[in-house]
Amino acid sequence: MEPIIEVQGAGKSFGGIRVLKDIRFEVKPGEFFGVIGPNGSGKSTLLRLISGVDPLTEGRILLQGREVAGYARKELARWLAVLQQDALPPLGFTVREVVEMGRFPFQNWLGEDREDAAALIDRIMRRLDLEPLADRTVENLSGGQKQRVALAKVMAQQPRLLLLDEPTTYLDIGYQMQLMDYVRQWQREEGLTVVAVLHDLNLAALYCERLLVVHEGEGISIGTPEEIMRSELILDVYGTEPIVLEHPDHGIPQILLRRGD
Repeated sequence: MEPIIEVQGAGKSFGGIRVLKDIRFEVKPGEFFGVIGPNGSGKSTLLRLISGVDPLTEGRILLQGREVAGYARKELARWLAVLQQDALPPLGFTVREVVEMGRFPFQNWLGEDREDAAALIDRIMRRLDLEPLADRTVENLSGGQKQRVALAKVMAQQPRLLLLDEPTTYLDIGYQMQLMDYVRQWQREEGLTVVAVLHDLNLAALYCERLLVVHEGEGISIGTPEEIMRSELILDVYGTEPIVLEHPDHGIPQILLRRGD
């Protein structure tokens, strides 16, 4: 199976400072792939390079065998979507209006959709339990509700590739799990490919099939959660040595932190 993403020696510099260097990996269609690493390691910059928002300084990134820079923005948005920490538009829009904005890549210059998307929007609203909030403006929502609306908006794009940029950062643990469960279910049902930058290592291990560790701008390790979630690697990257245990339900490694005393 041909990879949907090929990152070949990718690098990025800002003002002469290299923030990413020689990043190399591939992602297969339908894979749930995670990117982890400390703050400032270059994770979000990598996602911006994959999405085409920022240009590469060196190397190549291919999406479905074609260089990302070769796509027009609207063309790319017809099959790639990005869910960020705070992805909602300015104040005053209702929940349904925000979800409908996900259809923008499919609209002509008159703002008309190529197809009647009302039924699709209805299904997404129902699936994410947003129907009771349809006429509420986004500034009157909780953090968890806002992220559900943001997820509904990218679902309306009907992407084949979804990039998640630390989408659970501002959520409590209940909403974190809810959001990741929605994404995982959607991924499995539609064969969606997901690349997720995640701050929480335990969440990353629970949901991702493979993990890339980025440290000081370099991809230092890649593998399954079992291969990556090792106390010595975490010590090298994060500067703290955790206790690594097997999850009693899923058999996936999870970490417990130690106090400094």
